[in-house]
Order: sequence, then structure tokens, then C-alpha cells
Amino acid sequence: MLPVKTTIDFPEEILHRAKIVAAQRKTTFKELVISGLAHTLDTPPKHEDTRRRERAARLIAALSKGRNTDSIGLLNREELHDRHQLF
Repeated sequence: MLPVKTTIDFPEEILHRAKIVAAQRKTTFKELVISGLAHTLDTPPKHEDTRRRERAARLIAALSKGRNTDSIGLLNREELHDRHQLF
């Protein structure tokens, strides 16, 4: 496989952080970018439903840590506004 040169404009902060990480890992910035890009390309994208389910599971787990686990049912606009005022 022949290498191909390209130009990418990185935000200064990200470039700075990436160079620090490369130095900490005793590698080059180029190798860090190549390995990160290869990982991204080799990792199949999660389906949106899977992401939503994972996010919902984390939310339910967080809410379950509280004492009030009873469903409040659907609220109309006024009830939502009234509840918001309580907090």
C-alpha cells in the first residue's frame, strides 16, 4: 500500500492535546492519527436504536438509585411547568 499525502486543518487545542498523547505513548502524531482512524473505520457504527436503548438504560439506572420510582404518567404543558417551578 502506497502512502498518500494530505493536508488536514486541526483545531489548535486538539492538535496540542494529540501531540502530548503521542509523546506519552512514545509514538508519533502521524501514527496516533493513523491508528485512531483505523480503529474508527474498523469499528462498526452502532445502530441509532442501540444507542437510544443504552442511553435509556443508563437513565433508568440513574433514576432507580432515587427513592421515587413510581411512574408519574403523562403530564400536560401546565403540569410540567408547575413541576418545574417546584425545583
